[in-house]
Amino acid sequence: MFLDSFYNQNAADLTISAEQGSRFAKAVSNDFNPIHDADSKRFCVPGDLLFAISLQRYGLSQEMSFTFSGMVSADTGLLFPEAPGEEFEIIDGRNKCYLQVQRSTEAVFDQDMIEQLVRSYVLFSGQNFPYILVPLMAQHNVMINPARPLAIYQSMSLHLDRLDLSQPSVELADTQMVVDGKRGDVELQFRLMDGGKLVGCGVKKIILSGLREYQQAAVDGMIADYKAWQAKF
Repeated sequence: MFLDSFYNQNAADLTISAEQGSRFAKAVSNDFNPIHDADSKRFCVPGDLLFAISLQRYGLSQEMSFTFSGMVSADTGLLFPEAPGEEFEIIDGRNKCYLQVQRSTEAVFDQDMIEQLVRSYVLFSGQNFPYILVPLMAQHNVMINPARPLAIYQSMSLHLDRLDLSQPSVELADTQMVVDGKRGDVELQFRLMDGGKLVGCGVKKIILSGLREYQQAAVDGMIADYKAWQAKF
């Protein structure tokens, strides 16, 4: 599958280098968050890459939820269970959990279909900034810290009416944000489509921290920086 070049499978565990994680974020998700730059001191593996590898290994079920509980540093040895049940965890050798997965029993393993769904979802997911989050922040008169922007991918869940998909894709349905002091809880609701027909729905949740009063000039600067990173790539 197309994911094979984005991780290294060893006898004991799976590792993702900074270069692999950064290349996935930029080339597949169109995500230019500096936290996914290979040379960033704060580098972390994109959560969407862990989601994609999980689908590749364990198939697509009608009900699935993914909860991220830790940021994965480059070259962390990850343990993916061999034959998991309806609930399982992705952990490291010290038993630290990074991803909790829940799913319904039945699954399909059509890798071409899963690749199409993964590509559509992670491209949708990678558009958070500036296209989705900036209008939300403006609406609520808050913004993330321009000097240290932090948006944490908390969880994603999906429901499918059926599994016999041929042309799956993802579309944004609605956005919500609840502000509590310096924290913002964001929900991105999406539709799952198949050949133009609605076949399911899902929710991605993001936590914004270090919020302060919205300043258009500062936001314009963040957008300009982001577009410069895109252009450089």
